[in-house]
Amino acid sequence: MSIVKEAVDVEVPIHTAYNQWTQFEEFPNFMGGVEEVRQIDDRHNRWTTKIVGIRREFDTEIVDQLPDERITWRTTTGDSRQKGTVRFQRLDDAHTRVELVMDVEPGGALEKAADMFGVIDRRVKGDMRRFKDYVERREGESGAWRGRIKPGESGPPR
Repeated sequence: MSIVKEAVDVEVPIHTAYNQWTQFEEFPNFMGGVEEVRQIDDRHNRWTTKIVGIRREFDTEIVDQLPDERITWRTTTGDSRQKGTVRFQRLDDAHTRVELVMDVEPGGALEKAADMFGVIDRRVKGDMRRFKDYVERREGESGAWRGRIKPGESGPPR
């Protein structure tokens, strides 16, 4: 399993950065290789990606979410396993640090080779830079979900 860490400082208030990150269906606008994210309910998303020429579909579950502080998720289906946390730190009224930490276990031989050559790490770094550009260019967040999901709570049946 590879651990990927990246942080960016964005020129928006913490609530704007957090609110925009909760708009999962907009991730293809700044995440390379992400073709679609479909939000199933408050906890679950269905992802379609194409990375290193391989198309994958998988589901994720949010296991911990605290507005303006963090969102933690894990995959629940698919070939590759991942879990991660994105944290939001207020720097001042108009600046926020967004830090992403992911544990990724690639699913196939090609993905494992790509990981060995640092492709996943570079992709995440690029995604974070594109998120910075994306959130700073907007006049405000495109939406928000400010609910609380606590670890150990079970979500609605699927």
